[in-house]
Amino acid sequence: MINFHKFAGGCALALALAGQASAGSFEDSMSKCLTKNANTRDAAVVMLECTADGGKLSGCKVLENSQPNKGFDKAALCVADALPMGSKSGTVKVPMRFPGGG
Repeated sequence: MINFHKFAGGCALALALAGQASAGSFEDSMSKCLTKNANTRDAAVVMLECTADGGKLSGCKVLENSQPNKGFDKAALCVADALPMGSKSGTVKVPMRFPGGG
């Protein structure tokens, strides 16, 4: 669980933009995405480019993935679906850090 909290720290922008009520459900989504798609013992960094509009991200694509073929790209795209963006709009780069070790 400690590694999950480190991962949550890697998405600090999302939590800063999210309201307190939605932060818990976002953390649940992050945990599910990581467990479903990648090995939580491995570490990786993924950079996405997405379109932000209406408080959500869409049209995300992977720009960089430090661990190709290990599922972290899928985990990052899954997290992006749940990432609250507040009033941000336009093209945004979204860095995601998966610390591993869990």
